[in-house]
Amino acid sequence: MVFKRLLGSLGVGGPTVDTVLDPNPARPGGALTGQVHLEGGQADFDIEHLTLELVARVEAEHAEGESEGVVAFERFTVGGGFRLAAGQRHSVPFSVTLPWETPVTELHGQQLGIVLGVRTELAVAGAKDKGDLDPLAIAPLPVQEAILEAFGQLGFGFRSADLEYGHIAGTGQQLPFYQEIELTPAPQYAHQVNEIEVTFLAGPGGIEVVLEADKRGGLFSGGHDALTRFTVGHHDTRDWNAEVDAWVRQLTEHRAAYGHQGVVHGHGAPYAVHDHHDHGGHHDHGGERRSGPGVGTAVAAGAAGLAVGVVGGMVAAEVVDEVGDFFEGDEEEGED
Repeated sequence: MVFKRLLGSLGVGGPTVDTVLDPNPARPGGALTGQVHLEGGQADFDIEHLTLELVARVEAEHAEGESEGVVAFERFTVGGGFRLAAGQRHSVPFSVTLPWETPVTELHGQQLGIVLGVRTELAVAGAKDKGDLDPLAIAPLPVQEAILEAFGQLGFGFRSADLEYGHIAGTGQQLPFYQEIELTPAPQYAHQVNEIEVTFLAGPGGIEVVLEADKRGGLFSGGHDALTRFTVGHHDTRDWNAEVDAWVRQLTEHRAAYGHQGVVHGHGAPYAVHDHHDHGGHHDHGGERRSGPGVGTAVAAGAAGLAVGVVGGMVAAEVVDEVGDFFEGDEEEGED
């Protein structure tokens, strides 16, 4: 889906911009590549800069309830400083490095309902126009995919995914929002939890896996949330089924044993269990590119328990409609 629009701030006869992303999904911390195609207008123009802006549709909770909005979370200048002659066609190739925490939008080619976009800004003679918005597809890192596969093979199912505005305290989170992948419980945990929420916070040295359980209430107690986290390396090759099952058991069993201020011991330092996500401070960003493909990902979509939940007609259709509405709405807004 590519929108090719007139540079509105310059009126009729201005240059047009058309950004085309390379077809394969990008990965967090990896390269986003493509080309910005320009076509000159009825006069010569000095192109001051071409900027790509990454945007996401994010949910926010507040006293009045919940709301949705668009958040820009990264900008890249990919060109500029040249004259575009009248009628001239000019292409600017680009390769930029995505933030490590860029949300995952698909699993085995199936959309998860996360809406990301790349907006192109063209600055000419002091005027700016955000004239091109394209959907951004992000596949999981190998270790993220392996962990989600393990959840699926253990019997957990995909319920939904969204982006929440805020920060998870005690983590190295960089972006102003985080992704939650909500899973229905596996049969062996259905009597203990209503759902499990998984958040990946990737960085150059590895990934923090944050798990939150919506626990069922007992005969003499109400339901509550339990939260903990674990750290894994990009190239870890563990028995992920056993590892993930142990994580969930520790989250549910230790939470019941130690109460609200208990401690769950994962890999590395122990982590406190909290009742809810706390919105804490922002940590400094340090970014390097991911090196190498890491753990193999040759797993067929039909074998993935989580992917099956997304493929089911109604969910997939709703996700496609939401993505279409987001980009069509932006196009109409820019043309006013």
